[in-house]
Amino acid sequence: MTRADVIVVGAGAAGMLAATRAAERGKHVILLEKNRKAGVKILMSGGTRCNLTHACDRRGIADAFGKQGRFLHSPLAAMGPEQVVDLFNANGVATKVEATGKVFPQSDRAIDVQRAMLRMLGAAGVDLHLAEPVEAIERSDDADVGFLIRTSRNAYRTSAVIITSGGQSYPGCGTTGDGYAWAKGLGHRIVPTRPALTPLLSDAAWVRELQGVTLPDTQVAIGIAGAKPASRQRGPLLLTHFGLSGPVAMDLSRIVTERPDADRWVATCDFAPDRSEESLQDELASGGSKQVATIVNKLAPQRLADALLAAARTPGDRRLAELAKPERRRVIDALKRRQIPITGTQGFKKAEVTAGGVDLRDVDSRTMQSRHTPGLYFAGEVLDLDGPIGGYNFQAAFSTGWLAGESV
Repeated sequence: MTRADVIVVGAGAAGMLAATRAAERGKHVILLEKNRKAGVKILMSGGTRCNLTHACDRRGIADAFGKQGRFLHSPLAAMGPEQVVDLFNANGVATKVEATGKVFPQSDRAIDVQRAMLRMLGAAGVDLHLAEPVEAIERSDDADVGFLIRTSRNAYRTSAVIITSGGQSYPGCGTTGDGYAWAKGLGHRIVPTRPALTPLLSDAAWVRELQGVTLPDTQVAIGIAGAKPASRQRGPLLLTHFGLSGPVAMDLSRIVTERPDADRWVATCDFAPDRSEESLQDELASGGSKQVATIVNKLAPQRLADALLAAARTPGDRRLAELAKPERRRVIDALKRRQIPITGTQGFKKAEVTAGGVDLRDVDSRTMQSRHTPGLYFAGEVLDLDGPIGGYNFQAAFSTGWLAGESV
């Protein structure tokens, strides 16, 4: 049986930073990872570019998480977005801020982030064990030992455990929810989990026919058909062979997954969010020989423009002077209020984040230590923390991981 001061379970963003910080403080740290490589989800994130954080202050990060953001005040005080950028810059990863506020490696390579974190582990002296899944975490009867951990290969004794095993999103990365059972067995409540930041499904044939159309700026409202929209987001949208993807659709997906019993979801799209209906009405009513397609093509890509005009039952070559008032109304409705039926989401398989997890009330946010089991710590996605797309969730993982390593 192997002994260590600290055992970290899960070598993702939170786990690698927690292990690094604990080892830097002189602890003998073993980091256990079920996959054959560390940071698998890092490599896949952000379209393999890895959105490290968001270019805002600590309050901006916390506010993005809504009510959950209060839990992040202490972790963010320990490791804020500026400190994340400084840490990776110091470890050879130059960063850049995009127009959206997202912070990426200048190289646009997630592998550079993963390699930097592996270098941090090595420099700190962390003992990294790959392809060694944990099978059980139990309290020890020996007060000096604290915990017994059994894996597929070995058994370990330690006085402190940090669980950073992730949630259930992208289960192909090994994040299959193992941490919830361990936490529950050690006295913690688990908030029911559901996918967040996952694409939306639609059976609308016209949407599927437009697969590959990317819209840089669309406002989308989602809600039950006939009811007031439950949420509204603005940003990039991608039309696909299965429905809707891109940041807007993925941010709205948590509204759908929190009500799995509901049906008849509708996404109402404003494809010209910078144009008021009055200005469009004036332009369409201006008369003259200009074709209506000329107006619509300025506001939407060609394929989408054709589909919107078809929905408005208005030929693209119709001259503005020939448009009757009902036709102008239909064109504006197509541009500003086009509805897309939503049949569900792609679920955990394509979710970037898990909503739900270890109940935040059971964890001391000042240290990330369990309120029920001394010596047990949590960090990262295993916690009931889920933020919007844009680097917020990685920041939460880095902040909670760093604080756990600082506190253990």
